[in-house]
Amino acid sequence: MHFLSTPLLEQHDVDAIVESLSFDSTLWRDGSLTAGEFAAAVKKNKQLDPKSPAMVSGVDLVTKKLIANPLIKSFSLVKRVHSIMFSKCEEGDGYGWHVDNPFSKYGRRDLSFTIFLSDLSDYQGGELSIQLSQESCDIRLPPGQIFLYPSTALHCVQTLTSGTRLVCVGWIESYVPSSEDRLLLFNLEAAARSLLARHGRSDELDLIYQSYVNAIRRLSG
Repeated sequence: MHFLSTPLLEQHDVDAIVESLSFDSTLWRDGSLTAGEFAAAVKKNKQLDPKSPAMVSGVDLVTKKLIANPLIKSFSLVKRVHSIMFSKCEEGDGYGWHVDNPFSKYGRRDLSFTIFLSDLSDYQGGELSIQLSQESCDIRLPPGQIFLYPSTALHCVQTLTSGTRLVCVGWIESYVPSSEDRLLLFNLEAAARSLLARHGRSDELDLIYQSYVNAIRRLSG
């Protein structure tokens, strides 16, 4: 599985962020201004002013939570978290099918993430849709949950039919650029941790960890 969904923010964190985002409506900007040439034509949302105090404190909190989360660290092999934004969609807003640019001025985009902030009852529509080989999957998660996926994926935000959808989005530059290689390493480490918990340390397990670490070294870019 190239995708990961897990709780990231506590409810009090979500409440604090949402309250700060609602403080001043004039701090929201046209989201198409930060999209690439082709994506801008299908993007209709608002994004928080990057210089606002709410933005600065929110980015700091999200970055710390991401870096400290063991599951995300194992899945993503995080080198850098960057380009974090807070986005708001209201009735009629959405973001058509697109692929994220491979780079920003802050780093390479290996994984994209969405942190859901609004209660599910606060809006209808607005699913994050990821295109698979023959179908798409629709993601709509409770507040505080994060969804990570390869930045190579074709995806969209479905049009909101009612309410307001608040999310935090951003990107991760990984030590290992390939999503296939990251998945292999993630599964290898998960199996090693399970063996350690079940049977304790052994010479064989030391060899597995040695292979895991050296595989990261070889596959890193």
